[in-house]
Amino acid sequence: MRTLVLNAGYEPLAVVSDRRALILVLGGKAAVLEADDDRPLRSMHAEFARPRVILLNRYVRMPMARRAPVSRKGVLRRDDHSCGYCGRFANTIDHVVPRSRGGADSWENLVACCLRCNNVKGDRTPEEMGWRLRWQPAAPAMRPWPLRGAERELPEWSAYLPAA
Repeated sequence: MRTLVLNAGYEPLAVVSDRRALILVLGGKAAVLEADDDRPLRSMHAEFARPRVILLNRYVRMPMARRAPVSRKGVLRRDDHSCGYCGRFANTIDHVVPRSRGGADSWENLVACCLRCNNVKGDRTPEEMGWRLRWQPAAPAMRPWPLRGAERELPEWSAYLPAA
């Protein structure tokens, strides 16, 4: 189970386990905003509502990264596992300008690529192959408040999250 943690200013901070959230609440560091009474957390001597959203009592300053770091997983996620050349399922990444020709490991030079296109393209540029990219690669858009620990958001959190 997952719990949304809000900073004292109601900005989404992170997603933690429901047990970690309950420890923060019992320790006096957070307050429960929404809870699930249907499936409580039980200990030997007590029963507690399972927190869904908690609010920290003190403001926590979070450093913001200027850009997301480049990674294979990040490129595949950005391109939705779709090949930048043919559109099929992609499980590898490709340098648009090959590294041997000075191509950088950057968001603007990496695309998701299927194994077939990656092998056929080899050490050439798309122009030399007569290929066109289906989209222009760019750095992924950063959220105003990155949610650490959450791949997907729960419907109960929608009232506390900024509109996409």
